[in-house]
Amino acid sequence: MLRRGIVASLAALAVVAGAGACGDDQAGGAGGGGGGPQVVAAFYPLQFISERIGGAGVRVTNLTKAGAEPHDLELQPGQLAAIEQADLVVYLSGFQPAVDEAVGQEAKGHAFDVAGVETLKEGSGDEEHGKDPHVWLDPVRLSVIVGKLSERLQQVDGADTSGIKTRATQLQGELQQLDQEYRTGLTSCQRRDIVTSHAAFGYLAARYGLNQVPISGLDPEAEPSPQRVAEVARLAKEKGVTTIFFEALVSPKLSETVAKEVGAKAAVLDPIEGVEGDATYFTVMRANLAALKDALGCG
Repeated sequence: MLRRGIVASLAALAVVAGAGACGDDQAGGAGGGGGGPQVVAAFYPLQFISERIGGAGVRVTNLTKAGAEPHDLELQPGQLAAIEQADLVVYLSGFQPAVDEAVGQEAKGHAFDVAGVETLKEGSGDEEHGKDPHVWLDPVRLSVIVGKLSERLQQVDGADTSGIKTRATQLQGELQQLDQEYRTGLTSCQRRDIVTSHAAFGYLAARYGLNQVPISGLDPEAEPSPQRVAEVARLAKEKGVTTIFFEALVSPKLSETVAKEVGAKAAVLDPIEGVEGDATYFTVMRANLAALKDALGCG
């Protein structure tokens, strides 16, 4: 088990060995300013809200590289050191085992678990959606998380309390607007069933009255049985489904196979686990809305 002293030693070695390297590259990416509180976010949505709330006065490091699949993250020595030295680690327990272990060993006193916050509103995710971790796909629930993260970040030494409150309120307003766009856009639709490559959209579907039909379960790498594939194809035909969704970071082959069987098209529905380029949480969520409206025949 890694202890605080070992991690500190690793950090020193990393500095010596990688004097010419960028520290952000080891951790997967960063944003925010160069000084002030140091925040480590486990993957993109948590990086996004941390940066928006913290502003330029908080330096945010993402453990998961842009465009990478976060589920199977393996932490490097520099990342372990960053977790140990951070003022706050923002993570989602049960989503990335390596991060859970590192937080348990090195960051118990300075960690913020999004899973614990989510249960404060409308019951727990485990009760409603099995162990679906994709709570950020529901803007209403994400707004609750933003509020609680704001409170926690204000407790960090050197934090700009007033600015954090203001930015959190602004972000919550934007999330409220996004929620309204989804409600309006998905009100009058010919269909309500969405066929997805895996069960990542339970929170989104529940919020907006949709029925998720996943080809495979919560694990995006798990292979569904031939019986399950045949069952989904049959249901899709019965419901008149026109689109089979696959994810941006996962092979589209399974969805394309079902789409061919059904006579439908395959299209992206992004769980926003990692983004690339100029994309943001809001741009991807609005792209998802457009894809859903097209697939469901919404007026």
